[in-house]
Amino acid sequence: MHALRKNHPLRRIVLASAATVSGMVLLLSLKPHTTPAVAVTARSTAPAVKGTRTVTGDTVQTRWGPVQVRVTVKDGKLTEVTAVTYPTDNPRDQEINSYALPRLRSEALQAQSADIDTVSGATYTSDGYRQSLQSALDSAGS
Repeated sequence: MHALRKNHPLRRIVLASAATVSGMVLLLSLKPHTTPAVAVTARSTAPAVKGTRTVTGDTVQTRWGPVQVRVTVKDGKLTEVTAVTYPTDNPRDQEINSYALPRLRSEALQAQSADIDTVSGATYTSDGYRQSLQSALDSAGS
């Protein structure tokens, strides 16, 4: 009697093992999902405007909700950045934004531009914040 005959239990074990190995190879060959790259354009710094000007940036739709930023520029210096609209639909959004928004504000004031780092754990909010900040800075300069 041959060990891999149709009714022999060893055949089933070999086939099940081969199927398991094949499935694992297929799973491991899958590529993780990556977010589309945001087009990087030349970032403008705070516009050289005499006096004080407050401008609200565009509302940017993110995966978790809209983000909109308002800036105040005084004599060409970015003096205030405020998140006007941001995701607050659930407790997780509120938790993320409670630590992300102050960091984004601080980075924007320090950089004096929209060239700021993404806050870990708040990628979508950071991207929307950056885009709205850039549009506000562009509007303040015109």
